[in-house]
Amino acid sequence: MKIIEKRIEGRLRDLGDGFQVRRVLPAGGQRMIGPFIFFDHMGPVDFPAGRTIDVRPHPHVALATVTYLFDGEILHRDSLGSRQEIHPGDVNWMVAGRGIVHSERTTPRSLEQPTRMHGIQSWVALPDGHEDDPPAFHHHPQATLPVVHTPEGARLCVIAGEAFGRRSPVVTPWPTLYVDAAMPPGARFELNADHEERAVYVAEGRVHLEDEVLEAGELALLAPGLTIQIHNRGGHTARAMLLGGARFPTPRHVWWNFVGSSPERIERAKLAWAERDRRIFPDVPGDELEFIPLPDIPAGAQVAPSRGAPN
Repeated sequence: MKIIEKRIEGRLRDLGDGFQVRRVLPAGGQRMIGPFIFFDHMGPVDFPAGRTIDVRPHPHVALATVTYLFDGEILHRDSLGSRQEIHPGDVNWMVAGRGIVHSERTTPRSLEQPTRMHGIQSWVALPDGHEDDPPAFHHHPQATLPVVHTPEGARLCVIAGEAFGRRSPVVTPWPTLYVDAAMPPGARFELNADHEERAVYVAEGRVHLEDEVLEAGELALLAPGLTIQIHNRGGHTARAMLLGGARFPTPRHVWWNFVGSSPERIERAKLAWAERDRRIFPDVPGDELEFIPLPDIPAGAQVAPSRGAPN
């Protein structure tokens, strides 16, 4: 029985200053999985003292950003006035709604010592009826997230949504699956078919989906309706992210940092950022001096619909 519908290998992208990520979503023929419309694997990368991640203020609309770290730390600021350090195992959930601006900077401690940065940056699209929600920011420390330990040694942290009989405190407007699965050698667990769309991304090591091997940097879109055994049969610790949820019934368009149910929504956001319309995109308190300008790309060039399955 076929358990993997599609394999997607993360493509390397240079974000500047030698900081590379593996871009997993969107991918050709598979723009979304559940509400997930963007998925970047950051690092692992070792920075010397005085240098680490430094992302200037930039805008978003009609999505929620989800930052989850395995190593390192980031200082988040946004146009609501939020100022929050994020550490490994914490969740930063920022709802852009009708418009928000944020930056992700080096913490003072990271400038003083060598730092390893490793984590996942993802976006979930906001469903119909929620695209114009007020912007919001929520921080959830590691200790507040539910964890399931399987008898076979897997540690399953429910980052967002519901899985393994537990629900995350992160409030999601759409049925969501998002789990960090840490698997020492010999660990295994069973992923049931509660969610309509499911995928497994290997961030570290190698895992077996039944008898299919999935390597680090690969994502597997799972066949619906099947319960699947996930194993670590190797001699090293593996780490996998489980993601998905209900399939979006309507396509989403993506251009740069903007998501929307229509090209017109994205065009309005582009114009507002180009004109620095602070009614839509206010300044970030404490980080007002810099910003990332709108890319110099012909209008509409990247506005393409994103669906949860191949067209």
